[in-house]
Amino acid sequence: MKGGTQKTGSPAGGLPVTNITGRPAGNKSMPVTALNRLLADKLALAGLVIILAVVIVGIMAPYLAPNDPEKIVLSQKLAAPSAAYPLGTDHLGRCILSRLIYGTRLSLSTAAIALVTIMLISIPLGTLSGYLGGRLDNLVMRVIDVLLAFPGLVLALVIAGMLGPGLMNVMIATAAVWWVGYARVIRGVVLSVREKEFVLAARSSGTSHCGIIVRHILPNVLSPVIVLATLDMGSLILAISGLSFLGLGAQPPTPEWGAMLNDGRPYMQVVPRLMVYPGLAIMTVVLAFNLLGDGLRDALDPRGTTRR
Repeated sequence: MKGGTQKTGSPAGGLPVTNITGRPAGNKSMPVTALNRLLADKLALAGLVIILAVVIVGIMAPYLAPNDPEKIVLSQKLAAPSAAYPLGTDHLGRCILSRLIYGTRLSLSTAAIALVTIMLISIPLGTLSGYLGGRLDNLVMRVIDVLLAFPGLVLALVIAGMLGPGLMNVMIATAAVWWVGYARVIRGVVLSVREKEFVLAARSSGTSHCGIIVRHILPNVLSPVIVLATLDMGSLILAISGLSFLGLGAQPPTPEWGAMLNDGRPYMQVVPRLMVYPGLAIMTVVLAFNLLGDGLRDALDPRGTTRR
């Protein structure tokens, strides 16, 4: 051990974990170093730019959309792209571009809310399970083992089907399935940190369990959780869009990318653009989050390795 810092491998699928002795917040130069690594990664920067652009489009949707996304004009159904309808219209004469723009807001916000819900469940459970151990740890791990025995998307489909169609029920279904992976990652990090010298020193000096968790445990949990959350945003968008495609998510006439795919399915051979445009939107956003997540993983890696 050199300079009071000990580097350990990841307990959860290659996600970086840095255990720092002495100061719970770690070396002050670490955020700067991580930022420099991220800025040097062109693919990660490209992903970040795409995500920021998509977020801005969602926020500015009322000003960017050329038409009302829910307005039905049957006389213009399946119209080719034109000045009034830049990407054409769907089977009900609704502007495809306007629906894509408004769908950006709905798809991203739904995935973000589901992700926040997952964090609120997994961080307390994973932290307490790893730090306290004992019966609580056994109970949490057995629940996780049972949930992981089922394919995640299938289990989300079952839960959403039981709750009924609707975006709120889809968010509940995805959160009920996704939290287990986060809880395992967090528990693994906590198990590796709680035996470190700085935690033992804090415990021997009379620091309360709450103080140890807040000052020493949680700062070490942040890096892997941030990386996992960034990578999982793409998976959540795919899952929510998939459930909407099956009719369990957004209901007509709500503009949502998965629902747009479902609406265009009967016309796939006649007017393929009805499925191509929302499919490209989903693919682009998911790819952007994956690129940014990979960049963050490399930037926060304490070993200093970077992707070429």
